[in-house]
Amino acid sequence: MLVLGIGNTLLTDEGIGIHVLQALAPELANWTDVTLLDGGTLSFTLAGPIEDADALIVVDAANIKKQPGEWVLLKGEEMDAFLMSNRKATVHEVGLTDLRAIALLAGHWPDKRAMLAIQPDVIDWGELPTPAVAAAIPPACAAIIEQLQEWQHVA
Repeated sequence: MLVLGIGNTLLTDEGIGIHVLQALAPELANWTDVTLLDGGTLSFTLAGPIEDADALIVVDAANIKKQPGEWVLLKGEEMDAFLMSNRKATVHEVGLTDLRAIALLAGHWPDKRAMLAIQPDVIDWGELPTPAVAAAIPPACAAIIEQLQEWQHVA
């Protein structure tokens, strides 16, 4: 199982995927079947780990049309639909939609997949998320752990 954090930690709330990954690390330290991967601002080099994953959770700041710090866990087809309808909603050079297309062409887009999207407040120079977005870290971590446990029991 792969948990992929995406974001630029020099741009306040844009780095929330990485901040969530850092908070998850101690909680998942003993999970031998879970890999935490800092995807930074995305690149085509992430296609391999995504294709190799039997389960995938992506954590990223995204415009989900909610209040800053609110989040949603989009699963399976719901995640795909969000990615396809929000192609330009990312500041990353390579979009997650592009990585999805590569994985599909290679024949492996994980059946067990989810995206935890957190509504940013400010995307500007700064190394820490705004208070509203930082407050989303503990519940986001809990939701990710719950999803991973659910997938473990289905496997």
